[in-house]
Order: sequence, then structure tokens, then C-alpha cells
Amino acid sequence: MALSDLAVRTAKPGPKPRKLYDERGLFLLVNPTGSKWWRLKYRFADREKLLSLGTYPDVSLKDARDRRDQARQQLVAGLDPGEARKAAKVAAQADLETFKSIACEWLQKRSPLWADGHAEKIRRRLDLDVFPRIGGMPIAAVTAPELLKMAKLIESRGAIDTAHRAVQNCGQIIRYAIATGRAISDPTPALRGALTPTRERHYSSITEPKAVGALLRAIDGYGGSYVTRAALRLAPLVFVRPGELRKAEWSEFDLDNAEWRIPAARMKMRQPHVVPLARQALDILTELKPVTGNGVHVFPGARGRGRHMSENTVNAALRRLGFAKEDMTGHGFRSMASTLLNEQGWHRDAIERQLAHQERDAIRAAYNYAEHLPERRKMMQAWADYLDDLRTGAKVIQIRANQKT
Repeated sequence: MALSDLAVRTAKPGPKPRKLYDERGLFLLVNPTGSKWWRLKYRFADREKLLSLGTYPDVSLKDARDRRDQARQQLVAGLDPGEARKAAKVAAQADLETFKSIACEWLQKRSPLWADGHAEKIRRRLDLDVFPRIGGMPIAAVTAPELLKMAKLIESRGAIDTAHRAVQNCGQIIRYAIATGRAISDPTPALRGALTPTRERHYSSITEPKAVGALLRAIDGYGGSYVTRAALRLAPLVFVRPGELRKAEWSEFDLDNAEWRIPAARMKMRQPHVVPLARQALDILTELKPVTGNGVHVFPGARGRGRHMSENTVNAALRRLGFAKEDMTGHGFRSMASTLLNEQGWHRDAIERQLAHQERDAIRAAYNYAEHLPERRKMMQAWADYLDDLRTGAKVIQIRANQKT
């Protein structure tokens, strides 16, 4: 039997919530507190669901029936009224928040987990290539065609890799907005195959032993800054990432115990890293300490002001020595070490741990920063001795795994 205005108005609360049914799934829920809520019971995808239609007397019986009828029309159209309401709320919220505002919020939350250089690159990419195109748009208005238009503008200047990374960052931001209830869907998967493919990226590196020897001799003859020369000499002996080298601080070094302990905050994977120092590396640092040891940074910038060496210093020095970017980069010392140490038969896990490559198991990664350390100490000294032989042009007998003691 359908409800009447009088029945709704005079409905009294009881010790427990009770339902007064109208028609076609509509009922009034009367709570013990006296509040009265309109509810619609319906089925969608073989599941029973409830939809709130407001409270009485703000929503009258007539208004509740109108809202019920609207919801049932959505069911006829194949829509879930509850999900449609959520989507409408998200869209309304998105109209108030721009892509840029949500991106800045995402950056603020994520950047503490990244190495400084990584965060700076993403900020710069967003500022230069993303925000001028879509930063002012509501998040719901950022569609696949809009993202493709942005990516094509980036590609037009030949920055293919940057276009792919910009779209990737946009997807991360939109998924964050979805997770926080301010977006509905991620359009970036629709761009697969629409962007110009990237070539597989390899950092230029010298790995042929005789050429490595020539490189080391060229470094020894470098006529520029003493600090830059020291960085060039140390790079092949420690083969850390360029940012980890140029930002090195004296407080991280224990020269008595021949160790460099890089804190997690400066590592790409946000895990602390131990670099055993060979005798040759200690010699370079001992010579350098009277020059820069009174400051924070092992390799201070040329302009001083308490800053570390700039990002391009090592690569510029290699160019000055005659090595083109297609031949060798500061990052290439890592590929050099990885290639030759693997050829020499050192334990792959020890090499990977020394390279501080990402550990797939995050829990294991939190505890393994010193893993394989005894073998890594032997490996780093043998590597330094091997480089000395290459430098002098001596006949080199490669140390194999079964020759280690």
C-alpha cells in the first residue's frame, strides 16, 4: 500500500529503525533518533542495492517519488543510479580543481620519496611541457585527444622521449585524482600506439679494454679544474650514478674503514648504499681532502656558494678530452664496469648490488644494502687494479670467478 503525506508526517520513532514502504522500491527509514530518510531499493547486475534520496521533510513524498522515477529511468538505460551519482559528484568536483592544482598536490606527496634530481626533472617537464597546455583544464576535461595534442607539440621539436615521459606523468597524476575521488577514468592507455615510438636508450660507454686504457690515460692528462679531474678519476673506481658522485659529501666517507656510505635520501631507489673504496680511490680522496675538505661537498661547484658540482661538469670534461657524447658519458662508467666485471666472472648479484640496481622485493631491499659486501670489497680492489693495468698498457689477465680466493 502506498504511503500518504499524513503517514509520513506522523510516523513515530521506535526502539529500532523501521521501514515504511511506498511503491516500486521506495521506502522511508525512521530511525530511533527521529530522523527520516528516503531510500530506494533496486537491483543492478543481479545485486540488490540501496540509494539515498534525501531526508524528510526537506524532501517531500512527492519529491522522493520523482527522484525514484529518475533513478528507475537510469536503470532502464542500463545505468547504475548509485554509480551515476558518484560520477556526477566527481565531475562536479573536477570542475573546481584544475589539472595543475592536482598535479602540484601529487608532486608534494610523491617527491619526498624520490631522489632530488628525479623530482627536479619531473617538475621541469610539467612546468615546460604540460602545464602550458592542460594545466588550467578541469581534470575531467583532460581526454586522450587533449593529451595527444600536447604530446605531438613536444614531439614536434624532436623530444620523443620527453613526450612519452610527459604522458606517463599525466597518467600518474590522473590515477592519483581517481584514487582521491576527483577523476573518473585514465585516458592515457588509449594513447598506446599513437605516439612516435622511442628508441631503446643506452648510455654511451667505452667497454673495449684497450679503449678503456686510452680513456683513463686521457683523464690523467686532463688540464682543467683539479676538482673536476678528481671526479673523473674517481668515477670509474666507484661507478655510482653521476648525481650520487657530484653530490657526495665528506661526512659520508669513512676513509679509515675504506667505505663510502651514501644515505637513502640521495639514492635513486631510496635505499642506503655502501661503496667499498679500493686503495686507488682512497689515494684520490686523500689528495683531494686538503683542497675541498673544509666544505660540505667533496666536489663543490666552480661558483662556490656551498653548492655541489653542476650536472654537466663531468660530461663537459669528457667532451673537452675529445670523447663525443656518442662515445662516452658520465653514466657510461657504470656500463663499463657492469660489462667488464660480468665478463670477468664476478658474481652477478654482487655486481648488481654494487650498481645499486632496483630490488624487486621491496622488503628485501630494505635490508640488503650491505649484501655481498665481503665479495664486493674484493671485487672493487681487483677492478681498480685491473684499471691500473689497462692504463699502463700492461698485458692483462682477466680475473675469473673460479680464480678468486
